[in-house]
Amino acid sequence: MRAVQRRTKIVATMGPATESDAAIDSLIKAGVDVVRLNFSHGTADEHKLRAENIRRIGLENNRHLAILADLQGPKIRLEKFKQGSIELAVGDSFCLDTGCADGEGDIHQVGVTYKKLPQDVENDDILMLDDGRIVLQVDAVEGTRINCTVQVGGELSDNKGINLKGGGLTAEVLTDKDKADLKIAALIDADYLAVSFPRNAADMNQARRLLEEEGSSAGLVAKIERAEALENLEEIIQASDALMIARGDLGVEIGDANLPAVQKEIIRKARDFNCVTITATQMMESMRDNPIPTRAEVFDVANAVLDGTDAVMLSAETATGSYPSQTVQAMSDICQNAEQQSRAIKSRHRLDDIFEKVDEAIAMASMYTANHLDVRAIATLTESGSTSLWMSRISSSIPIYALSRHESTNRKVNLYRGVFPVFFPTIHTNHAEANREAVELMKNSGAVEDGDLVIITKGDLMGTGGGTNAMKIVEVGNMPDFIG
Repeated sequence: MRAVQRRTKIVATMGPATESDAAIDSLIKAGVDVVRLNFSHGTADEHKLRAENIRRIGLENNRHLAILADLQGPKIRLEKFKQGSIELAVGDSFCLDTGCADGEGDIHQVGVTYKKLPQDVENDDILMLDDGRIVLQVDAVEGTRINCTVQVGGELSDNKGINLKGGGLTAEVLTDKDKADLKIAALIDADYLAVSFPRNAADMNQARRLLEEEGSSAGLVAKIERAEALENLEEIIQASDALMIARGDLGVEIGDANLPAVQKEIIRKARDFNCVTITATQMMESMRDNPIPTRAEVFDVANAVLDGTDAVMLSAETATGSYPSQTVQAMSDICQNAEQQSRAIKSRHRLDDIFEKVDEAIAMASMYTANHLDVRAIATLTESGSTSLWMSRISSSIPIYALSRHESTNRKVNLYRGVFPVFFPTIHTNHAEANREAVELMKNSGAVEDGDLVIITKGDLMGTGGGTNAMKIVEVGNMPDFIG
């Protein structure tokens, strides 16, 4: 019995708990597909070293790991308090003052890093501090001072984040730090770049323009964490290669109770536009300190898989947690079990659509055929990975093997649901020989065996991007010389 491969991809964040070669190796063996470098922490040299180690150890394990560089963005924070923290009670008066110096905060007031905050708020606005743990209502704005009444109290400490409920903060998406970090991401040849707090397509287009100026072809990930982003979701999708449903800040802005329905809608709409999705934030939070997840976390991960997400992401669980590899393994098990459900392997996606591109039509025809015939695997000979991306939008239990001579393509497709990269270095003018080599490679890896049916897609002009125009169905071990 051949093992069932997990189709949903796992993104793990690097951090102090996973710095060593042994820890990275353990994560890879547990099933990590994409490694996230969080540019909110660490230096350029540290990120360079991490990228080198990830790729080196990945290749030692015969894995094409993708690297996701995640920009910090305009995180709006409190300045520091004199004593490090204060205690606020419901009904207290408290002031956010952009004129208050860093380190001078007290029980009455505290400074803010974002100096335009007084211009962005008005009376009766609700400000959410520390991911919503502290809630303030704006009473009046006087110059640099935002006078508030505490609605939800508790301990408030240095550098906590600030969100405006309902959105509307005008801070620029790409800070000077982000622009410098973007250059580092290009230098380490990151496969994906995540842009924090985008509001519209223009924000994503700016990031893409800066990336291209640095000679990078990294995929762009839009982190959906502002209320405004939901209003402009379709244009953001079309300007991006992937979306990250960043449920922390998004939940603060729109209310946690609205998140489940919003998550489902984002994934559905992204799939409609052939865009990849990553579901993130606190998916296995309890495993920072415990070796097993809660049942609520099991349901959360499984539901994201059933919704159709391409990937699920771990943050602090692997960056600073006590059980990083166990967390990855537990998440992998949950994903794999959820993928066995009928709604995860059946699809009517784009069944009634008219396709604009030949290669896209071939991709859709291949998936429809595979889902209605006893096909063991799909092999797509690809330059850019586009054909495998389109295929991955269709729910199926059949693995899609992306065979490419480009390491960058092999790494990038590792984020796509149900797609498994295979290094295929040769280009043939003889199509029969190309078919034979592709199938032989898959057979030697244990993916297929004699008697299995395999669908092969490729172009007449092999080695040319966007040229897929042919689909072949072959039987492993029974491939006549004349098959082209």
